Amino acid sequence: MLKFANEPRTMQAKTPKDSIAISTEIVLPNDTNTLGNLMGGRLLHWMDITAAIAAHRHCSRVVVTASVNNVAFSQPIKLGDIVTLQAKISRSFNSSMEVFIDVWVEDNLRNKKIKCNEAIYTFVAVDQLGNPIQVPALTPKPRRNNSGMKVPCAADNYR
Repeated sequence: MLKFANEPRTMQAKTPKDSIAISTEIVLPNDTNTLGNLMGGRLLHWMDITAAIAAHRHCSRVVVTASVNNVAFSQPIKLGDIVTLQAKISRSFNSSMEVFIDVWVEDNLRNKKIKCNEAIYTFVAVDQLGNPIQVPALTPKPRRNNSGMKVPCAADNYR
């Protein structure tokens, strides 16, 4: 049990936009399996790094990976493909943060990006001894309708 679990947060809340991390990689021969597709482990490695940067941007502390959930490999990524990973904080708790990651492949012939993977990672902020420490709350960006009026969301009930 964390010592600060019942203490109120005193840090300034941040928005998901504050934590956005974007990485771009090119799939090289050493990254592929015998079919010429990006190895899943290499993609998980890239996703872990990008998600860790987003978590660090949210809390400005050392973070460690606690779990990887809901990894979806929708389609193969081929040798020579340019891969863009975009991560941002989706939820924040006492010492942990949930990071949502989208993975896109560039289709240069059609001049567009195709979403091919996504995942949810959980990170814990730690102090210099490796003990969990408090992280800032997450303030969701208010949703607006076509006329610019704020649309209520479930998070409004918890503020």
